Amino acid sequence: MTAPIVVAGASMAGLRAAEQLRAAGWDGPITLVGDEPHMPYNRPPLSKEVLAGKASFDSLAFRPRASVSDARWRLGTTVVRADLDRRVVALGDGETLAYRGLVVATGMRPRRLRCPGPAGGRHTVRTLDDAQGLREALTRPGVRVVVVGGGFIGCEVAATATALGAAEVTVVDPLPLPMVGPLGDLLAGALLRRHQQRGVRFALGTGVTAFHGDDRVTGVALSDGRVLAADVVVESVGSVANTEWLDGNGLDLSDGVLTDGHLRVGGRPEVIAVGDVARFPNARYDGVPRRVEHWSIPTDTAKHAARVLTAHLTGADAGLAPFAPLPTFWSDQHDFRLQSFGAPALGKGDVRVLDGDLDGDVLVGYHRADRLVGVVALGGQSASAAAARYRAELLKQPAPTA
Repeated sequence: MTAPIVVAGASMAGLRAAEQLRAAGWDGPITLVGDEPHMPYNRPPLSKEVLAGKASFDSLAFRPRASVSDARWRLGTTVVRADLDRRVVALGDGETLAYRGLVVATGMRPRRLRCPGPAGGRHTVRTLDDAQGLREALTRPGVRVVVVGGGFIGCEVAATATALGAAEVTVVDPLPLPMVGPLGDLLAGALLRRHQQRGVRFALGTGVTAFHGDDRVTGVALSDGRVLAADVVVESVGSVANTEWLDGNGLDLSDGVLTDGHLRVGGRPEVIAVGDVARFPNARYDGVPRRVEHWSIPTDTAKHAARVLTAHLTGADAGLAPFAPLPTFWSDQHDFRLQSFGAPALGKGDVRVLDGDLDGDVLVGYHRADRLVGVVALGGQSASAAAARYRAELLKQPAPTA
């Protein structure tokens, strides 16, 4: 029997990889292994529509293409170990799978705070079960919420908790502004003002030192000496790559899984990485490998990597230029949206307002060496439409010369 392509990870990236393997011409067996009991589903609504009670799991579940109807799904277990020389992986339930090709799609898990205090009342938002548990906590009358971390998830949860009628919502972050990492000071300042106008409080430039309470959190102690009353704490302090199962194979796992410009891992053409666990150089910008945690990346990486892997396994020539995606993200908060195309984080040293004004609908451009590398819109539909008009311009730009 022909050994399958094993897809380690059965979330969106794993599903898209399986579908794209079929699209690229792989007609052999495919086995997907995932730690959740659910079939793949869409994660961005977890911190918004699901938390607000406006979406069910059925509405989030992806409908796999007919081409992967014969794929084998091993859900509710994980890949715990890999021997890349022998081309085998071991699962948490004791099963061992030999593979012909391996797709690394194990994604990320939430980072947790290592502070003294009770664990009860502390939440993360990564899975459907996480979101459902947090919703139950947020819908209690008079609830006081502390969100630790002012990034994408933190800001979205703060907005949703406010809309649900929480008595107090406070965002804590050691940085001076929310989402300043991806947005830079100018737009992050405008974002802060909009949240404050809608009732969200902020404790910026400070961190968490301890949680108060016995079995459940009753307060959050900050490094500046304050203690915030809290019934619910949401920890949104970044992610950790699920790569431990690859230890011992001589790979660079310092930040996700390092790949080459075609998403191949460790010089092994039979192993590829997709989704936000992959750290790859983007030929559109430079040769620096980076992980990208945007919704578009699972599909973009899967399409390219599947063609590369299928070509290797079938002896064909993929004939592909190095991977050069245009990252895209959006974030719905309160009654406004952030919409981005490109890599604004690379151009935070030269930020210009392209359209509108910071107190209304605004479009901001990010430049690197006087070259537009990303745009971000903040506001309503007109701002998002303005950003979309720059997508074609960003796509047609040639790669920078060395």
